[in-house]
Amino acid sequence: MSDIDKKYVKVISVLNKAGQFPIPASETTISILKHTIKEEDLDFIMAFKRKISMTMEQLKEASKLSEEEILTKVKRLASTGVMFDQPNRNGVMIFRLLPIVRQSEYGFMKKLEHTEENIEFGKLFKKLDNALSQMFQNDYDNFKNMFSKMPPIDRTVPYAKNQNGDDIEIVLDKELEVPIEKIIPTQNIDDIIKKYDDIAVGKCFCRQREEIIGHPCTQIELIDSCFTLGKSARHTSKHGFSRLVSQEEALEILKTCREAGLVHKAYHLASDINKEEVAICNCCGDGCCPNSLKGAYIPQNNAASFVAEINPDLCVGCGTCVEKCHNGIIELNNDDKAERDEEFCIGCGVCAYFCPENAITLVEKKRIVNIIPPRKN
Repeated sequence: MSDIDKKYVKVISVLNKAGQFPIPASETTISILKHTIKEEDLDFIMAFKRKISMTMEQLKEASKLSEEEILTKVKRLASTGVMFDQPNRNGVMIFRLLPIVRQSEYGFMKKLEHTEENIEFGKLFKKLDNALSQMFQNDYDNFKNMFSKMPPIDRTVPYAKNQNGDDIEIVLDKELEVPIEKIIPTQNIDDIIKKYDDIAVGKCFCRQREEIIGHPCTQIELIDSCFTLGKSARHTSKHGFSRLVSQEEALEILKTCREAGLVHKAYHLASDINKEEVAICNCCGDGCCPNSLKGAYIPQNNAASFVAEINPDLCVGCGTCVEKCHNGIIELNNDDKAERDEEFCIGCGVCAYFCPENAITLVEKKRIVNIIPPRKN
């Protein structure tokens, strides 16, 4: 291994401190970082080895660089998804490293041409996905147990209305005791949008990455559908990953996503669903998004608040819900009635949205749904 590659390995260990799941230092990972971090910036990244988030004064001390030099490097690294630069609530600018996965997310949010460089970048992340999948399969039980104890990375926000514009029937758990001081996460995607003045939208990074390497989504064309909110919106728009939009345009985009049967997923600050939302994804289920059972390659945890309930007296066995289910967990039984696997139901409401007979309701059931790939070995 060259001296430069050894420095990249050290950088990987620093970047891993910013994420929930460590990415192994492999030839593939090093190749990814060579797309996003120039050799002359490696020492600057190492300045974060003790603390991944710093003020300018702290960073000047740690890096031994001038403010002008730091800002030049930050601008370059922020433009490739390596660094986050936004003021905190007190107005103090904070510079924070981002996990390696963010380089894929931000890097594929902006509209990309099918250049050799972009195709290679997409294939590298696909290769990394495959390596992570194999690593999980090689130690299946231990990884499964480890992930089951991790906090959910996202939260499903259910559909509120069906395709005719009628309210989807929602049954709340009246026996559920909720302390007055407990924060109840917003359960209507439109209400989340209306909470924010700064809203930005870019391409779905999952779908664009797959399209770049020759696997276009079969559920929806590649549109702007990945939202960042508040401080995250200001960051992604500042560095060209997204564009700022009005609440009205955001709501229209969400309507288009619902008509395609995409699932609303909210992401929260520090992966804590009791904290403010920082992003909204609209996920397909045809395999191009890793957080569905059909596309998962490593385990992921999802916070769900509802479960779909199918009324067999109203169900006519048309199979629409079978076709539309994000996780592919609905099937027709011997009586041609739809049945779903509750264990993997995330309560997204897509099935209820498309059901022509209004035979599906959403019943409150707060829990963590473990999206676990099947054992292959």
